[in-house]
Amino acid sequence: MIELILLDVDGTMTNGQITYTNSEEELKSFCVKDGLAIASWLKLGKYAAIITGRESKIVANRAKELKIPFFYQNVKEKEKVAEELLTKLNLTWENVAAIGDDVNDFAMLKKAGISYTPKDGSHFLDSVVTKRLSKKGGEGAVREMIEDILQTQGLIKEFLALWNAN
Repeated sequence: MIELILLDVDGTMTNGQITYTNSEEELKSFCVKDGLAIASWLKLGKYAAIITGRESKIVANRAKELKIPFFYQNVKEKEKVAEELLTKLNLTWENVAAIGDDVNDFAMLKKAGISYTPKDGSHFLDSVVTKRLSKKGGEGAVREMIEDILQTQGLIKEFLALWNAN
């Protein structure tokens, strides 16, 4: 049973583009549909963690807004941070679903019980991911991943009940 989702940011929760303003502020866009799915996942009593290789106040704000309890920035070896989190939560890699879009996510994706890459993820991940999604990063890929997990684990009714939609 999947209890924890591990989320890369740039290229999965966003489209991978980083825009800088003239005053050197960074801009990113997030998909509202992904956010609703993450919030729902947490409401179901599951865990979520952001593990990103970059550092950004924007991502910190998004994690806070979505109430994602585990948030790690500037991480070079994502699977090591994930291992520490698994120990803390008393979970194993079999309880993990992960999403990433590039080679810096390779080791984390390889260890996860179920792993995903967006439609536009690197082809180098094809040998390790469970599923290549039909949505691009920043365009609902995380939502698609969560819905796939919910469907596979028979949790669609519970998901819909959160929003009185069943």
